[in-house]
Amino acid sequence: MTAPQEETKKKLPGVVDIAYEEYKRDLPRFRIAKDLMSQDVISTTPEALLEDAARLMGEKHIGSLIVMKYKTPVGIVTERDLLSKALTFGLILKEEKVEDVMSYPLAAVSFLTEIKDVARSMISKKGRLAVFDAGTLVGIITASDLIKSLPDVPETEVKVDDFMTKELATADEETSVIHVAKIMGRKRVGSVLISRKGEPFGIFTERDLLTTFLARGKNLYTEVGPECSQPLIVIPAGSSVHRTAATMALKHIRRLPIVKDDRIVGIVTARDLVEAYAK
Repeated sequence: MTAPQEETKKKLPGVVDIAYEEYKRDLPRFRIAKDLMSQDVISTTPEALLEDAARLMGEKHIGSLIVMKYKTPVGIVTERDLLSKALTFGLILKEEKVEDVMSYPLAAVSFLTEIKDVARSMISKKGRLAVFDAGTLVGIITASDLIKSLPDVPETEVKVDDFMTKELATADEETSVIHVAKIMGRKRVGSVLISRKGEPFGIFTERDLLTTFLARGKNLYTEVGPECSQPLIVIPAGSSVHRTAATMALKHIRRLPIVKDDRIVGIVTARDLVEAYAK
């Protein structure tokens, strides 16, 4: 490549930069809960088996189900509930019911709640939020929904390093999925970095566990290596919360390892970014 060609390449915006600018242009349309909630609310009942709940979440590629009793929303069951309460304590999904692990009462906001207050509610109530309009359930908001709307303001320009988790959960590629699931449950984390010869090359998440294994009844003693998501998507240390949120939203991921000097030094989640904005 000639010198003029190299100079031209430096001036041309990359694909990521173009996508980031488009992400910022879309932000003004997200102002209240109604603008970013998921309207397709999938529900279950307290009496449903955990196996059926896991299968439904896996089929729909979602991380939670609203629990309805007598047509009234009374709680929520999440992939984290299945992981931390069921698998960690050896509960049999075929035998246990949703009511045994669901979270209640249901955390909620009005469909007119402003985005900043939605973020604060999510952090204070520690979970997904049901959205109501005059007492009627109309949607649900997750941390992944919120990071699609974080405005370009001073609180989102802080460095992601201040909010990342430095203690990383890791496992070798030959480790069984059941063991990795127990690591996530014991440490109460939603992902484990998978390594080969000591070097991380992929990530296995609670969503992978749900959609690939629990929903399909696949053998949990399978080696995790072939089942993890790879190659790793990472972001440099020193990146802003806003840029990190945009990367997650554009890549449709909820966890992002942070790299410094070609080494992973931490990991940040969608919830971490919501917390940064809420403060």
